[in-house]
Amino acid sequence: MSLPLLFEIGTEEVPDWMIQSALASLRASFEKLAIPHDSIAMDATPRRLTLRAQGLPERQPDTEERILGPAKSAPPQAVAGFARKQGISPESLTVETTPKGEYYTLLKRVEGRRTIDILAESLPGIVLQIPFPKTMYWTGKGGARFIRPIRWIVALLGASVVPFELAGVRSGNVTAGHRRLGAREVVVTTADYESKLRENYVILSADERRAKISGEMAGMGAKPDAALLETLVYLTEYPTPITGSFDPQFLELPEEVLSTVMRHHQRYFSVAGDSGGLAPRFVAIMNIEADPEGFVRLGNERVLRARFNDGRFFWETDQKKKLADRVEDLAHVTFQAKLGSYLEKTKRVAALTGELGGDAQAVRAAELLKCDLTTELVKEFTELQGVVGGLYARAQGEPESVWKAIYDQYKPESMEDEIPRERCGQIVALADKLDTLRGCFSVGLIPTGSRDPFALRRAAQGIVRIVVEGGLDLDLEPWLDAGENRAALREFFQDRVRYYFKDIRGFKYDEVSAAMAAGWSNLADLETRLKRIRDLRASADFEPLAASFKRIKNILEQAQFRDAGAIEPQLLEPGPEKDLYDEYTRLKGRTIEEAIGALRPKVDLFFDKVLVNVADAGVRRNRLTLLSALLAPFSSIADFSEIVTNS
Repeated sequence: MSLPLLFEIGTEEVPDWMIQSALASLRASFEKLAIPHDSIAMDATPRRLTLRAQGLPERQPDTEERILGPAKSAPPQAVAGFARKQGISPESLTVETTPKGEYYTLLKRVEGRRTIDILAESLPGIVLQIPFPKTMYWTGKGGARFIRPIRWIVALLGASVVPFELAGVRSGNVTAGHRRLGAREVVVTTADYESKLRENYVILSADERRAKISGEMAGMGAKPDAALLETLVYLTEYPTPITGSFDPQFLELPEEVLSTVMRHHQRYFSVAGDSGGLAPRFVAIMNIEADPEGFVRLGNERVLRARFNDGRFFWETDQKKKLADRVEDLAHVTFQAKLGSYLEKTKRVAALTGELGGDAQAVRAAELLKCDLTTELVKEFTELQGVVGGLYARAQGEPESVWKAIYDQYKPESMEDEIPRERCGQIVALADKLDTLRGCFSVGLIPTGSRDPFALRRAAQGIVRIVVEGGLDLDLEPWLDAGENRAALREFFQDRVRYYFKDIRGFKYDEVSAAMAAGWSNLADLETRLKRIRDLRASADFEPLAASFKRIKNILEQAQFRDAGAIEPQLLEPGPEKDLYDEYTRLKGRTIEEAIGALRPKVDLFFDKVLVNVADAGVRRNRLTLLSALLAPFSSIADFSEIVTNS
C-alpha cells in the first residue's frame, strides 16, 4: 500500500530571499532518508515551507542480516549460549568459512520498520538542519533554533498524523490560513490541503502567485522587473496589484532616484511614460484580496510622497557642494582599517588609471570616483552610490566621459550586467577593482569558502569581463602585485579566468586548461587561442594529433630532454623520419590550421616505424630534438597534452 506524505512547517514570515534555498535543503534532507517514493513537490509562502511526496510504502521492506557467532572450534557451551541469545536451537546454526576461519553463523530476518516511525524520528532533525544565515531562539536559551518561530506543524502520512514534538509544537493536521483573510486553524488532509488553503486566501504555488501578479498587472504599464517580481512572489500569500500616483513635479528628479525609491525601498513597480521616461504612477502588490475603499493605495501614496520629498531635499542640499570640493572629505571615510581611507584609495586608483593608459579625463574621473560617498543622498540611498556621483558630475558640468565613468564604476555587478560603456569608464573601473583586489590580498583578506565580505570574486570577474569584452590588449601579470600573497592572487585570478571561459563562454574544460597552460594573463590573446583550438577541434585530424603531442611530451619528460640545438639532417633516417622532418620544415610557411591535415599522417607513421630511444646517443638526441621542434609551434597556442582524446 502506497501513501502520500504532507509535511508543512508553519512559521512567522521567513525573509523572501532565504525561502528557495531552505526548500532545496528540506528536499535534500528528506531524500537522504532513502524512503522509497514516486515524486516530491516543494512549495512555500512567507509563512510556510511545504514538502509533499507521493507513493511512500506503509513500511520498509524486510531484510536479512548475517550474524557471526563463535568459531567452529569454540566449546559447545559457547555455541549454545550464542544460540540461546538469538532465540534458536544450536542445530539451526550453520558453519561458514570466513577469512578468519570457520564460524557458526545465523541468517536472521529483520522486519522492516514502519515508515511513520522513521518519519517521526527523523523529521524534527530535518527541520533544524535547514541552514539559514542567522537563526533565533524563541523557547528560551538552549532551545531549538530556526530562522523564525515555528507556530504549527502539519505532518500526515496518508490519514495518520506523524507524531512528534519540536520546540513545544506538536505535529498534527491543522494549518493556518492567510494572516488577515483566513481562519487561524484549518483542518486539512493530504487530499484537500491545497484547496483548503485556497479557501482561506493562501495560494500555495509560487508559480501561480507569479502568474497572478503578472496577469493582473498586464495593462497597468508597469516596467518589467524580474527580480522585484520574484521578491514579491515570496512576500505574499494572496498577491493583488493596485495602481497609485504621485505628484508629477517629482519627475524633475533623476529617474534613477525615483526608481530606486520605488523599487528598493517600497517594492513598487515603476510605470513607463509615453515619452519613454517615467509616468507619475506606480504599481504596488498588496497581500490582500482587494482595496475597495482605497485605504491601501492612499497609504502607499503617502509613504512614497515622504520618501520622494526626502530624495528631493538631499538632491538639492548636495548640489551646494561640488564633487571636486568633497575629495578631501574622503579622508574621514574608511575604506578598510588596514588599507586606510577612501582618500588614500582615490590617490592609488588615480595613479593606477594613468599607468593603465587612461587619459586626463580618465584620471579626472578616478579623482572624483568615490566623492558621492560623502553625499546625503547616498547616505540615505546606498544603492545609488556611483550612480549619484555620475549624476552630480553631469549636473556640475563635468565632461561626458568623466560622468559616465563615475556612473559606471561598479559595472559589471553581475554576469547579466553590462561592462562600462566607454573606454574611459572601463579603465577607471579596472583600476578601482584592481586596487581593491591587490590591497585586500596584500593584507591577507583572501576569500575562503563562501566567505567573501569585500566581494573580491565579483571584482575579479568584473576585471576579466572588462578586459575581454572591452577588447583591452592588457597583460595582467605585472598588475597582480599583492606582496607576499602575489601567488595567491594569481591563483585566484586563474580560477576566475577559467570560470569565465568555461562556464560563461562555453569553451570545453580541456580546451581552457590547454590554452591557459600556454599562458593566461593576456586575456585577449587567450580568447583568440581558445577560438583557434575550438575551430581546430572540428578537424578529424585534431584529436589523433593531440594524442600524439601528449605522447611526445611524455617522451621528452622521461628523457629529461633539454634543447640540444639544431636538428642535424644528415642523422635522419630515410623514410618516415625524414618525411616528418620535411613536413616540419614546411610548417614555417603555413599556419597550423593549414598544416594539421598533412602533419597528422606523418606523425602517425613516425611513431609506427621509428624507435626514438635508440642505442646511438647522437641519433637519439637528434630524434628528440625533432620532436621538441615539432611541438614548439603548437605549444605557443596550447599545451595539447591537456586535450582529452578518445585514443
